[in-house]
Amino acid sequence: MQIEPVDLRVIDRRSANVYEAIIAASKRARQINTENKIEYTALVSTIPVSTTEDDSEDIENPAQLKIALDFEKKEKPHIQALNELLEGKVEYRYK
Repeated sequence: MQIEPVDLRVIDRRSANVYEAIIAASKRARQINTENKIEYTALVSTIPVSTTEDDSEDIENPAQLKIALDFEKKEKPHIQALNELLEGKVEYRYK
């Protein structure tokens, strides 16, 4: 996986304060992560549980493995939040 640097000047053009924008993006990333956890838990709960209780056998459930791999292919929450901020989809204000 490549690391792509983000120019802070781009964030500065989109917001009044770079530091506030980064805080807003981090809070949005937490929201996205929570949504992903809820979605993952809901999908995993639909998978039938194995009835064998033999701990010596390490059998992986292919359905659960498929779901886990699908979630690994998704864009990471912090990248997704930063992209949303740069596209102007995230708005923030003081309470």
